Amino acid sequence: MKSISYFLLLFALVFSACSGTADKAKDAASGAASAVTDAAKKATDKVANKYTLTPFAPSTEYADAKINSVSYTNGKFKFDIADGSYKLGTQTPDADAKMCANSAKGQHIHLIANNAPYSAQYTDEFDYPLGHGDFYILGFLSRSYHESIKTADAHWLKKAHVHGNSIQNPQDVKEPMVFYSRPKGNYVGKVATEKVMLDFYLANVTLGDNYKVQVDINGETHMVDKWQPYYIEGMPMGKNTVKLTLVDGNGATVRTPLNPVTRSFTLAPDPLDAAKK
Repeated sequence: MKSISYFLLLFALVFSACSGTADKAKDAASGAASAVTDAAKKATDKVANKYTLTPFAPSTEYADAKINSVSYTNGKFKFDIADGSYKLGTQTPDADAKMCANSAKGQHIHLIANNAPYSAQYTDEFDYPLGHGDFYILGFLSRSYHESIKTADAHWLKKAHVHGNSIQNPQDVKEPMVFYSRPKGNYVGKVATEKVMLDFYLANVTLGDNYKVQVDINGETHMVDKWQPYYIEGMPMGKNTVKLTLVDGNGATVRTPLNPVTRSFTLAPDPLDAAKK
């Protein structure tokens, strides 16, 4: 009887030791797997962050900038801009400090029809044939370095039917919308290509917990929750592509007109710099 008890005690001790060893091995394996996962995640994050988005410093303000009215008849737009500190065709005072592409022609209107690339207009009256159809038409006042003035008075937005190059039945836009502005076109030289301004225009929506703008730069995703311009840095020479998508708090694409919008542009070195080498 004593030998049986001794055998059972010995078996229990051996089983307990083996079980403890198995648990330790299991914990070690779990820890190793976790370390591999963390390392893989860090490696993925490192690869993903090829580009950076950095907010602009505060720009010259134009609190009194205002578009009083807009008309479109016989293919010609006429903007009635209030007389104040904002002037078309002048250089924005802090243009040199921004270190990004700047228009030598000065401040201007960005005119966007159906989220197509904007047309820069340096006078308050200009020809612009739209053709026949339905359009979302946005006009906003811009600084000389193409940054929009993001106030209610400095923009004009309508949904309208255009026939005979004249607006018919213009209506206020009530849907939340995002309009693409910059980057656009061709950028040449070190100053213009190292820091490229990202700027967009919002209507009927405030960014924060409920809405964000998803910015895809050559396929790399960044989330923006504040309406302001940003520097994009790290893009390669050649063709680049940016896609803007208005998303809800869960990251789902908002079902709203002209969303998302994609634009391609080109960065190139200054040929004079290459000739000096």
